[in-house]
Amino acid sequence: MMKAIAMKAKAVALVAAGLAGGLTLALSFNSANNSGTAAAQQASELAREASPEPARAIPGSAAEVTLSFAPVAQRAQPSVVNIFTARVVRQRNQMSPFFSVFDSQPRVANSLGSGVIVDAKGLVITNNHVVQGADQIIVALADRREYPAKLIFSDARLDLALLQVYPKGAALPAAKLGDSDRAQVGDLVLAIGNPFGVGQTVTQGIVSAVARTGIGVSDAQFFIQTDAAINQGNSGGALLAMNGEVVGINSAILTGGRDGGSIGLGFAIPSNMVKIFLRAADSGKLVTAWLGAEGEALTSETALQAGLDRPTGMLVTGVSGNSPAARAGLKPGDIVYAVDGKEVLDPSSLRYRIATQPVGESVTLTVVRDGTAKNLQLDLAAPPEIPARQVTQIPAGNILSGISVANLSPALAQELGAGLPERGVVVVEVPRGAPAAMTGFPRPGDIVESVNGQPVRSVNDLAGSLDPRNVQTVFGLNRNGQRVECQFQAPRSFGCRALQAA
Repeated sequence: MMKAIAMKAKAVALVAAGLAGGLTLALSFNSANNSGTAAAQQASELAREASPEPARAIPGSAAEVTLSFAPVAQRAQPSVVNIFTARVVRQRNQMSPFFSVFDSQPRVANSLGSGVIVDAKGLVITNNHVVQGADQIIVALADRREYPAKLIFSDARLDLALLQVYPKGAALPAAKLGDSDRAQVGDLVLAIGNPFGVGQTVTQGIVSAVARTGIGVSDAQFFIQTDAAINQGNSGGALLAMNGEVVGINSAILTGGRDGGSIGLGFAIPSNMVKIFLRAADSGKLVTAWLGAEGEALTSETALQAGLDRPTGMLVTGVSGNSPAARAGLKPGDIVYAVDGKEVLDPSSLRYRIATQPVGESVTLTVVRDGTAKNLQLDLAAPPEIPARQVTQIPAGNILSGISVANLSPALAQELGAGLPERGVVVVEVPRGAPAAMTGFPRPGDIVESVNGQPVRSVNDLAGSLDPRNVQTVFGLNRNGQRVECQFQAPRSFGCRALQAA
């Protein structure tokens, strides 16, 4: 009996100890969760203080919802133009290979698109892909006036182009570029353009998403997504807010089936990026602000460790010396949470937020460091070209012969785009006749990291490590973050294999 009582007392003690341990574990878990929530709330509050959002009101009655869009459309339509291009294409006669030089037959390829007048003196913004390679460009206004146009500035990365027409002293109706950062999911928008060449057309929808990336059109920006019907020929046209201002330039669609029609997934270049492009037109070169920090997207695990309740922001992995980021006090391990109160989702998001700010101005970075949020002032500067690019063509004697490489710098990395690092040796050109062109390795944009196990940090390092007397050469390449090892066995054997991430 006493033994049973003793065993029972021991069991009660064990249960009590277990409960106490469980309570301690629960308390510590809740404490961690509360800490994470507090850090996230603190960062959000600091971000809001950096750039408070204006109050937005929902429609107060059915009448407000059913108001006509006609006044908005009528105000904007005169500033949206149709663009017609012609390009001379020469085709060789495939039936006569020995006399193909003489059988080359020219033909004229026509295409169409849309554009927006942004200056009364005749400046028209459109997509680069609408006018690229055109031998003749005609701009047709909504009132049927037509003018020949001249391409004066373009940027393939942004997919934007600026045209000049000469209206012979007449002032043209110009649109006003609005603040695309104010666009919110659910906002009503109008898309105006010339789909399929049927004539100027207005469609209505909402902003379906903001800050879309990975669309495959441009690596340098976000897109505003809309379900307003956008089709072929709408490219370069206006996406309008309900105040009549242009918040985007319609640029791309995702389609279903063979016909290529709208399925409610249209994308527009934000007007704030268009403003940066227009400022660059005066100098003829697009230079956007430089941060001087590298980083990676957060995972659920790294976000929890940092005290955040969700994986948003960029984890800083490196800061360049004497860069704007270094002068602002940014450090490896920091998480950039917002820029001027606007949320940063990942490294691409941060690049876009910085790129849409003029060089010479200051922004507020909200960062999380050691579980605590703080604001840093970042003074924006142009990226330096240090070291000099030193473009060099590799001489004959190995698989890299004929390709051109250059030293990466912040300026060259921005110029080439695609989120390249700011240090190392990059492939800038692979001529059609080069041996590497047959293998697909390397390609323009690839980083040469090593030769025969020796690191390559400069063009001189690469040139010095290529010995034509070597029967076998092993190259280490980095393509969009994926490391590849390529082995060349003279004179013809060549093969590559992907390396697992460490």
